[in-house]
Amino acid sequence: MAEHTSLRDKLRSAAMSDTGRIRDHNEDAVAWDTDIGLFVLADGMGGYNAGEVASGIAVKTIMNLVREAYSNQDLDGIDERTGLSRPAIVLRDAVARANKIIHQTSHSEAKCEGMGTTVVACLLYDNRLVTAHVGDSRLYRMHQGKLSQVTLDHSLLQELVDRGFYTPEEAAKVANKNYVTRALGVEPLVDVEVREYPVSRGDCLLLCSDGLTDMVEDKQIELALTTFGNSLETAARQLVQMANDNGGRDNVSVVLAEVAAPFPVKKGILDRILGWFG
Repeated sequence: MAEHTSLRDKLRSAAMSDTGRIRDHNEDAVAWDTDIGLFVLADGMGGYNAGEVASGIAVKTIMNLVREAYSNQDLDGIDERTGLSRPAIVLRDAVARANKIIHQTSHSEAKCEGMGTTVVACLLYDNRLVTAHVGDSRLYRMHQGKLSQVTLDHSLLQELVDRGFYTPEEAAKVANKNYVTRALGVEPLVDVEVREYPVSRGDCLLLCSDGLTDMVEDKQIELALTTFGNSLETAARQLVQMANDNGGRDNVSVVLAEVAAPFPVKKGILDRILGWFG
């Protein structure tokens, strides 16, 4: 059985969430736990303060359930039916559970009717990155000085790009790009998109709400991370400031996580012996 050792000395992280220039309250929520390599960001929507409730439920549920799994489960191995690793299944199921709680709350509390939230989460385990997302909050990765978008939005605009109606460059200039086709809490069940990737020392991950990406082009995000990457706190502040300087039309939230050292899972003596003959 694998030992669940802390990643605190393997990762650097920083986060910032801001109301922006137009909105009167912040419906984004962020949380992270560097011990287990978990980072979560949600962008709520709904009347009154219901979006704030939805994003809060999403982040708290995912954090609690993944922490519980780390305490009680062996996360080694691959699920034969889905081909997913155990950490990927844990993260997927935590997001699905958050969806159920938000949906139930929206139907039982009048002031929460119609609320929902996007979510993007990532889990770092055994030198790999597991991502889970619903909606248009994004995950980017800086690898060897180049920024790439890891997640694809669950939005009408992305569907039009996929079908060839727009190029990605044209889509970036479309005025109304915020119609999401998937969100937590809207339906009893939700399709959580889960992916897994290898990561290496020096990779920097950026989770962000559309309050950043609607206001700041990817090239400018890349430049900010390149310029201020030595201090993630400074980089986070700079990204939020750029969004606000460009209009700040929405809440803007960023979470940054950098791989400072490899984090292979330490396995027991039996696993090591079997590995010699694998």
